[in-house]
Amino acid sequence: MTTLSPSISFSNRSRWTRFIAVAGPGLVVMLADTDAGSVITAAQSGAQWGYQLLLLQLILAPILFVVQELTVRLGIVSGKGHGDLIQQHFGRGWALVSVGTLVIACIGALLSELSGLAGVGLLFGIPAQVTMAIVVSGLIIMAFTGSYLSVERIAMCVGAFELVFLIVAWYAKPELSSMVSGSLSIPWREPKYLYLVAANIGAVIMPWMVFYQQSAVVEKKLTIDDLPAARWDTAVGSVITQVIMAAVLIATAATLGKSNSGAALDTVQQIAQAITPFLGEETGKILFALGMVGSALVATIVVTLTAARSLGEVLGVKHSLDLEPKDAPWFYGIFTTSLVIGGLFVASGVNLVSLSVGVQVMNALLLPIVLGFLYLLARRLPEAYRLKGPYAIVVALVILFSAGFGVFAGLSGAV
Repeated sequence: MTTLSPSISFSNRSRWTRFIAVAGPGLVVMLADTDAGSVITAAQSGAQWGYQLLLLQLILAPILFVVQELTVRLGIVSGKGHGDLIQQHFGRGWALVSVGTLVIACIGALLSELSGLAGVGLLFGIPAQVTMAIVVSGLIIMAFTGSYLSVERIAMCVGAFELVFLIVAWYAKPELSSMVSGSLSIPWREPKYLYLVAANIGAVIMPWMVFYQQSAVVEKKLTIDDLPAARWDTAVGSVITQVIMAAVLIATAATLGKSNSGAALDTVQQIAQAITPFLGEETGKILFALGMVGSALVATIVVTLTAARSLGEVLGVKHSLDLEPKDAPWFYGIFTTSLVIGGLFVASGVNLVSLSVGVQVMNALLLPIVLGFLYLLARRLPEAYRLKGPYAIVVALVILFSAGFGVFAGLSGAV
């Protein structure tokens, strides 16, 4: 059986210093995980079911860590991206299938994020065309003039705006007793409740997260010595993203959950308009706008880079932000083309509602493939880092659980 060979380097840096140097891939991908669609899902959960889906947000944090820790392990030990490893161990055909469907999912996610950003612009009277021109040109300039580290820092700074949702939850003045009693009241027999359970699970584990984080730790040149710090980076990110999801749920549960249960919250505008009477028109609009910009913008960066890197891996062309555009024309070309086409679609005013259903189904079908390969590859690592023993069984159950609910959410959404 073929194994993946580790590359080892040594360092005398303290644990804290090392964590600061290593942190980034996990935090960025987790902040991207709380994207526009996830925020809408959390808002719907709170508005329709109060605090009854709050406990689920906390349970999902360790599940998310279990999945993404495998990507960190694979990337650091092998020094290769996810598409590269699939091609090496399962052949070019499977790599093309996996990466091809991933790219379609990334494009769908990109349209969703850009639509969210356009929605924020409309809150302040800015036409979608103007918002798209600013966002697309800004991200292209960022990629063409920066390095991996500079783009990572920009993504973390932008994503930090999501923490504004904690302030929103505080302003909503939730009652602790209601939060506790509500979170422990679980109507398992209600189909609509179970659908939102599935939707929340599907909103947490995205196929593109696996590809992005594995490629990011490789591009950042992390080594075996960095593995413990990289795991902490992933763990901290897992907690942060679920705390943000919980904050959005709490904000809507404490407001709409009391006065207008079952309100439709399908767009950025609807969420902002629904909560502004409770938080104050200007305060509510500004805070939610900041949070949505952070979530949608960092997700836009991640999904676009994921598509460009993954295609670069299977095509065998250079795919690094540390290279000049002339040295990696395919990588920068895919990145630019994706953003421009996505921006034109959103600016044109095309109705993307039906597309979002197709993207949900695509993500659902892709999740078992991505998680399946993730598990099989982790079983081929060298003995010291291989997924084995009781923990391998736990991971297998987590993957089956996550993939199963992902498929359920996707097929339910298509009906």
